[in-house]
Amino acid sequence: MAGAKLTISSRNYSSWSLRAWLSCQLAGLDVEVESVSLDDPSNRAELLLLSPTVLTPRLEHNGSSVWDTFAIAEYLDEEFPKRNMLPTAKVPRAHARSIIGEMHGGFYNLRSALPMNIRARYPGFRVFTGAKGDIRRVLTIWNECLDAYGGPFLFGDKPTLADVMYAPVCSRFVTYDVAIDGKAAQYRDHIMKWGPMQQWIEDARAEPEEIEELDIEF
Repeated sequence: MAGAKLTISSRNYSSWSLRAWLSCQLAGLDVEVESVSLDDPSNRAELLLLSPTVLTPRLEHNGSSVWDTFAIAEYLDEEFPKRNMLPTAKVPRAHARSIIGEMHGGFYNLRSALPMNIRARYPGFRVFTGAKGDIRRVLTIWNECLDAYGGPFLFGDKPTLADVMYAPVCSRFVTYDVAIDGKAAQYRDHIMKWGPMQQWIEDARAEPEEIEELDIEF
């Protein structure tokens, strides 16, 4: 379906823009992507984790204007129920909603210590203590899901909104050389090779704008 527009802040730096776009892909919604200039003060503040903004991401579709990634995901799940963006069975669906909510509302230390930067690579990056607890919790979530539902995605053989929400974490783990192994490492690699993720990464690498504060040598 054409005619939808998704306004984002940055492909390279914005994890929430990535999540919103992946949600559209999961819904099968063809969207025109419009980027807000990094010169916009509120946009830069959001990307630098200095303040929230309601400007991005924002989805306009069939007369609706929806902002906040969680709201966009819920809207698309309601609008395209046949896409099964959440697990269809009651128990795994409740599980998925719980870990989605946990990502949406938490992991602040992880966000601030390992800011999204798809183009960058920091081999041997030293993760500060505050973020290690968040990393352990993410790995626990992944391993519990992979053990319970068999992978390769968190809830089985098809991607769901849970994978959408945790996909930027996979990117962060690659950028900052976070050492993980076993099923969690396999999951990270599977998400990084996922078709929509590959497309976003390619577009992020071609994005001309940079934020100097997020491209320093840590």
